[in-house]
Amino acid sequence: MQNQSRRQFLQQTTSLAAGVVLFQSLRFDKPSKDIGVQLYTFRSEMIADATGTLKKIAAIGIKQIESAGSAKGHYYGLSPKEIRSVCDDLGLTLRSGHISLDQHWQQTLDDAGVAGQEYLICSSMPSSGQTVSNYQQVAEQFNKAGEEAKKRGLKFGYHNHDYEFASDNGKVLYDVLLDHTDPSLVHMELDLGWVIASGKDPFDYFKRYKGRFPLWHLKDMDLANKHSTEFGKGSLPIARVLQHAKDSGMKYYFIEQEEYTSTPLESMEYNVGYLKKIKW
Repeated sequence: MQNQSRRQFLQQTTSLAAGVVLFQSLRFDKPSKDIGVQLYTFRSEMIADATGTLKKIAAIGIKQIESAGSAKGHYYGLSPKEIRSVCDDLGLTLRSGHISLDQHWQQTLDDAGVAGQEYLICSSMPSSGQTVSNYQQVAEQFNKAGEEAKKRGLKFGYHNHDYEFASDNGKVLYDVLLDHTDPSLVHMELDLGWVIASGKDPFDYFKRYKGRFPLWHLKDMDLANKHSTEFGKGSLPIARVLQHAKDSGMKYYFIEQEEYTSTPLESMEYNVGYLKKIKW
């Protein structure tokens, strides 16, 4: 009887531990509803006054930010330590940064660690050539960069534009990247605007490559001009893609808008208001 009770206790304890692990996993996989922005949206403003612009961004309800390269470096003239401090003071999380795989890669890794970033996203192909062969070679380069980032406690990824959706020998080049990169090392940032501008279906990618896109660029597109626009004024079904966020593996999203009706700040205020009306 005593042995049976002990077995029951161990079984219950094991089941409880498994339940805790499952709960933590589900909680971890839940997409963040914090609104993020890619700072390229405010490229001129960040160059002119990085701290003042971040204050305005925080004031309209944005919580997550992604940096981009600029004439003043990845942090707009601020040091990695300074931008981390400014963001902390404003309640912002410097979650990610667009970078290049170049001769400064090791310094980029060092700086990201000091800045407190989680993701480093390569913003363009490191070599030219719209061929399957080149994309396979780049995939290997990405896997290596992912290994180096992982050793530093960082996550490496890639952000698409439209040209990756061209085909070579009947194969979509973006699919080549997905097929030849290790999901544990290369975390794809899907720019939804460029997906639809290329005539592709984001829901098809959510289905075929489920869980591969932990980061999004949420961008509505005027397809006639291939320009980004405010939410609801283009062709991206904003509400529907958000409702399928978990299928894609999305954890964080960043609004990016490169063209504006008036000013970047007014466009972002409009976009933030639009998102707050959506239930997902």
